Amino acid sequence: MELSRRNFLRGALVGGAGFSLLGFDLTPAVAQLKELKIARATETRSTCPYCAVGCGALIYTIGDKAKNVTPQVIHVEGDPDHPTNRGTLCPKGASLEQDIMNPRRLLKPQVRRPGATEWEDISWDNALDEIARWTKKTRDDTFVEKDANGRTANRCEGISFIGGCTDTNEFNYLVVKTMRSLGLVYLENQARV
Repeated sequence: MELSRRNFLRGALVGGAGFSLLGFDLTPAVAQLKELKIARATETRSTCPYCAVGCGALIYTIGDKAKNVTPQVIHVEGDPDHPTNRGTLCPKGASLEQDIMNPRRLLKPQVRRPGATEWEDISWDNALDEIARWTKKTRDDTFVEKDANGRTANRCEGISFIGGCTDTNEFNYLVVKTMRSLGLVYLENQARV
């Protein structure tokens, strides 16, 4: 007999009926099936980070919230209450659990120095200091006070900024105000949240 999907399902049905006729009690097995793997999990609402659509996602974690316990992600699904995706996720969004649990995921800042071939780990304080230093240097080097006709320009043409899809409109509003105060003219964001 060729094993097809239909034959497999037929055999499983006949086997289950045979077990129940022989006196096996399938009630505990059925009860175990009804308990979801997310029954004891903590539900956290999030936003998919992949594209500019900003779909809502529910991330389920298990962990007893003790001081030294890292929560473990066990399931990711679309948020049915989110107005953008109404519970659906594309294949990239559905694979968020793999992205979160990837052992190669970076958890601290890294920098590759000029001429180096390897990345080195640095602290968050050092990363913020370097970002501030390079931002100031680039702004000072590329700031345009007057245009070619001698009119006041006061703009920085050496830095641009793009906001991400998980940023809210309010966050991007504040970022744009901050970037404009630095003189940036090349700004874009893809906020949909």
